[in-house]
Amino acid sequence: MDYKIYVYVFFSMLSAFALSGINFEKIIKKNRIWETRVLVLLLSLVMGYLVTNFILEFF
Repeated sequence: MDYKIYVYVFFSMLSAFALSGINFEKIIKKNRIWETRVLVLLLSLVMGYLVTNFILEFF
């Protein structure tokens, strides 16, 4: 059961790395730095959770 935590952290970090390639400046209003950071954090956590559950159910 403890391995799930490591898998969640790994895929959350991997999704944060993948989201860093997206240019959010065209989507988000100007001078909204903190909102953009929170959005990227939440999206990376959600994507990490979904990918982890998919991988663990697949195997």
